[in-house]
Formats: sequence, structure tokens, C-alpha cells
Amino acid sequence: MFEGVKDIKVFKGIGELVTLSSAAARQGRRAAAKDLESIRDAVVVEKKGKIVWLGPRTDLPTKYRSSASVNLKGAVVIPGLIECHTHLIYAGNRSGEFERRNQGESYQSIAKSGGGILSTVQATRDASEGELTKIGQRRIDRFAKQGVTTVEVKSGYGLTLKDEIKMLKAAKALRNARIVPTYLGAHAVPKEFANADAYVDSLIETLPKVRRYARRVDAFVENGYFSASTTKRYLAAARLNGMTASIHADQLTLSGGSQLAIEMGATSADHLVQAGLQEIAALAKSDVACVLLPSSDLYMDIAYPKAREMIDAGAIVALSTDFNPGTAPSQDVALVGILARVQMKMTFPETLVAYTVGAAHALGLEKEIGSIEIGKSCDFAVLSGGLDELFLDVGHMPIARTFCQGLETT
Repeated sequence: MFEGVKDIKVFKGIGELVTLSSAAARQGRRAAAKDLESIRDAVVVEKKGKIVWLGPRTDLPTKYRSSASVNLKGAVVIPGLIECHTHLIYAGNRSGEFERRNQGESYQSIAKSGGGILSTVQATRDASEGELTKIGQRRIDRFAKQGVTTVEVKSGYGLTLKDEIKMLKAAKALRNARIVPTYLGAHAVPKEFANADAYVDSLIETLPKVRRYARRVDAFVENGYFSASTTKRYLAAARLNGMTASIHADQLTLSGGSQLAIEMGATSADHLVQAGLQEIAALAKSDVACVLLPSSDLYMDIAYPKAREMIDAGAIVALSTDFNPGTAPSQDVALVGILARVQMKMTFPETLVAYTVGAAHALGLEKEIGSIEIGKSCDFAVLSGGLDELFLDVGHMPIARTFCQGLETT
């Protein structure tokens, strides 16, 4: 027996292996049909959660042939999907806001009346870490059943150091997916502070303590929340603490968020509903991923981002649910893809690449996940049907099995 063979797992019986390696080589820019080319009758070899070999079954090296194997019975295999923008940890319910928005009340008006983010803050402060973990795990399991292997999880509903850390600890306790915790202390100004600048001063002081639980920060750059200038000061402090950044940018107004993301070297600018051609051109020249969240746009009944222009300009584009209690209370991955295709005129290859390669870039994890390649994490989804059945049926993803780091999660 070859040395270390017990630590090796061979996934065989793969009818079609869609690696997306060619898309990954271009950072996911300008995805095309050629990126969906597959290896037929393929094998993937995993060791300690990483891919150490892949290719046609007939080329499998002799040293792997006696290893433990998993037969995928002729299925199509794709890279694990990546949820790169979620607010998954929270307590409480804001279903009433859906009706209020439908009756014409604005997001800002609901917030001023005691609803919105601060409504969820109180419910989340009242919940224990254990309760938040239990709630969060049910949500992670639902994502895993849809082929998701990585989930970014933001804090932002505690807005005190104690409660933000409670949320981040709950996130780190979640299983069945790779969890990427993000500190969203700059989500809203809590009632305890007079203004955003005073609150950001306090947030900067928390960074050395928070970085034990999250190595990313996020900020809601929007009128009535955090200005670009205030956020710039915060992101500079985060960078000094060795933390990367993403930004809620240009969602409700053209608030300067996308420009700030480029200037500060953020991994992503998220939402971008109001971004115009000038902002898009600048983003396309940068390595900032454009994270588009069409479920949120649907629920808020607002315009969709200019995805077609972003892709044609050569920007890195990602997709995610924006799952949250107020403006995107849905974990339906299929719905996101369908909205991308129907409302934002993205092609199928563009949609799949955005949910994998593009989303990996949005998290700064493109060297580890997003495509099926030697050296990357062994994360993949096994389809129960054909590739063309993805992002087709609202409420249904044709996923038979999901594997994260070589371990089955569903």
C-alpha cells in the first residue's frame, strides 16, 4: 500500500466534471460557454480536504487506485456554490415591513419609525449565543442542500461589542459549510450614540478585540447611515488591524461607496443598484468584485444593477442572496440565478461563474475556492439532473449531494 493512502479519497463515476478553471484563470471576467467545458468520466482525488489530482478515469495514477472511493454514479459535478453576502445570524421577524413597503412606505421611513435594522438589533440582543447558533445552523443546512459550500455571515444586529462578538461566535460555531465571518458593526448607528462619527470612533477601538472572531469588516455606506468619508476612516483602521473589507455600496443612492471600495482596496462592492457607467468603468479596471443581490431588489421593488454593462466592461461579478430579515428574507439560490438571467440579462455561464469564481473573489478566497482545481479545497455539488436545470425552477436546485473539504454535508 502506498504511503498515506488511508488519508486519500477518490471520487469516481463523475459523468461530467465542470471545473470552471478557465473562468478562474480570468478572475471570472467575461464568462462564456467555453468555461463550461467538462471532463467526461472523471475522477477527483482528495487528501486532507484538498484536491491533489483530477482528470479522466483512464489517467488515474496507480498510487490512488487502492484508496477509499466514492461513486457518484455518472452525475454532473460543479464547484460548490458560494454565498458571499448574507446576514444569516439574527433573531426576530420583520415580515410586517414587507406589507408596509408594498403600500408605498420607503425603507428610510420604516427605519425612522423604529423598524428596519434597529428592530432586529433588539431581538438579536435579547437572544443567547446558543439560540443564535441553533437558528443559524438551520439556515446553513438549507443552503447546503442547494449546493452551497461557503457562506459569508455578517454581524451587524448587535451594535455593541458584546453583542457583535456574540453573533460572530455563533457564526464560527456553524457546521456543514465553510463559514466566513464578517464584522458589520457599521450597519446602523445605535440609539446609544448621537451620530455616525461618534459611533465609528467606538468601532475603531473594538477592532483589536473583534479580529479574533472575524478578519473582514463591512460598512453600510448610505445616506442616513455612514458617509464615504466616515467609512474611509474606519476602513483605514481595519486595514491597520490586518482586516480586509467589503462595502454596501450605491444601493439606494449614489453614495460614493463603489469609489471608496476601489480607493481602499476592498474585496467587493455590494448592491451597486445606483452605479452608473462611470462607476462601472472604474470597477472594471479594478480587482473589486461587484456583488449583485437581485433578491433584495425584488423585495424592495427597485431597479436592478446594470449587470450587463458590468460584465461587458470586464468587471468581476458575483451573485448572492443577501439573506436578511428585512429586505431579502429568502434563501432561494435558484431565485437569485433566475432573476440574474431574466431581469439582469446574464447568460447561464455568467450566472454560474458569478456564483462560484466571482463570489470567491468577493471574499478574497479565489486561491482556495470557486473552481475545481488541484490545490484548492475539495468543494463541489453533485447534480441530480443536467447542468441546464440549474437556475431554472424557483424554489428548486437540482442538487443530489454537497461536499465541503471532501466531506458530505447533505
